[in-house]
Amino acid sequence: MNKNSSNIMALAPNTSNKRETVCIFGTGDFGRALGQKMIQSGYPVVFGSRSPQTSNLIPKEAEVLSHTEAAQKAAIIIIAIQRQHYDFLTPLAEILRGKVLVDVSNNLKINQYPESNAEYLAQLVPGAKAVKAFNTVSAWALQSGTLDASRQVFVCGDDMEAKQMVMDIVRALGLTPLDQGSLLAAQEIENYPLQLFPMWKFPIFLSLGLTAFFFFYCLIRDVIYSYVYENKDYSFFIAISIPNRICPVVALILLALVYLPGVLAAIIQLYRGTKYSRFPDWLDKWMLCRKQLGLVALAFAFLHVFYTLIIPIRYYVRWRTEDGIISKALSNKTDPFNNTNGWLSDSYLALGILGFFFFVLLGITSLPSVSNSVNWREFRFVQSKLGYLTLILCTAHTLVYGGNRFLSPSSYRWYLPNAYMLSLIIPCIVLILKFVLIFPCLDRQLTQIRQGWERNPQY
Repeated sequence: MNKNSSNIMALAPNTSNKRETVCIFGTGDFGRALGQKMIQSGYPVVFGSRSPQTSNLIPKEAEVLSHTEAAQKAAIIIIAIQRQHYDFLTPLAEILRGKVLVDVSNNLKINQYPESNAEYLAQLVPGAKAVKAFNTVSAWALQSGTLDASRQVFVCGDDMEAKQMVMDIVRALGLTPLDQGSLLAAQEIENYPLQLFPMWKFPIFLSLGLTAFFFFYCLIRDVIYSYVYENKDYSFFIAISIPNRICPVVALILLALVYLPGVLAAIIQLYRGTKYSRFPDWLDKWMLCRKQLGLVALAFAFLHVFYTLIIPIRYYVRWRTEDGIISKALSNKTDPFNNTNGWLSDSYLALGILGFFFFVLLGITSLPSVSNSVNWREFRFVQSKLGYLTLILCTAHTLVYGGNRFLSPSSYRWYLPNAYMLSLIIPCIVLILKFVLIFPCLDRQLTQIRQGWERNPQY
């Protein structure tokens, strides 16, 4: 309740023209950038430094004093120094009693210390009110006006009044405060800037693994096989042809993997007869990164489109076209138009265009600025209903592309099928399982389970 109330209070900015003096301990890059931003927002700023002599790097409007003198002038003190230099605060304990100490520090690695820097600061100066904030904002972002950087500032602290004072400052700087609760959340907040794409690791590594696998798979089938058995050098396929086989294959597999965990979760719930039992950890993590999987799949789909658009200007394609025309002219032969092939070709292209259109629509809807403007039912309709439609269209696009080549012996080199045939395995499994789950008998039971019904309730 406290957390929600503080967020509601944060919507009402302090309209007073006169702002309280803020003290900043530390004259490094971040301290100076934060001080300059506060001055621009109307805050009187005083810097506390070991060397109080004025530097030309310090904003001219700010005053530079010793730590003791600066602390006496403000109720809010921002500690813009590293944790290993906090020892100088111990002699200032009496002066800092009752004041708000804002810890903005970060560490070099995740969980570097047993406790967070903010908790350590609270232990070092027990009479002060410690608040964690500003550690997710860089000096560069402050200097650039935060126009092209994240505006979110995570704030946590045990004293609600002190936390609210800091959130008012955050808001006055044009940033968005996010109340994360008590000081116990400081460890998580400090780890946040050190995480390198935490939700993207699995999708990226998976896509790289699939790309490497299918690259060597296509290399064996299309280049090495032709060189060994036909004495033809198709090594130039590595530049365009093989990537244009890999991209749609990886895109389709990743798109299917976006919806596979939801199907598996439904099967587990039906088997257990309850929704109040945790899924396995691997399934939880898989479901949490579905958005990233979909965006990586969309990136591969875009590459497939670009590669396809340049096919007509390739030398190899132009050579084959010209050679075929000349050969037919010399032999005075023409091939009659095949209506079936015309339908297959146009259907294949139409399904690909529609599939890519809905794929892009899914990607746009996943953007925060778009998803925040629709309600939950609308978002679920796009991501679920249109998502499965996209998977159906892309799978049909691949099936029509294969045509009758699935049964052609020439399609199997060294008994290896074409890569697109392998890409159909997971999508077909997902669509078949989903088709089974929408049977009324199963769908009704699954809906009841998700509404709280249990087959064997345990009290």
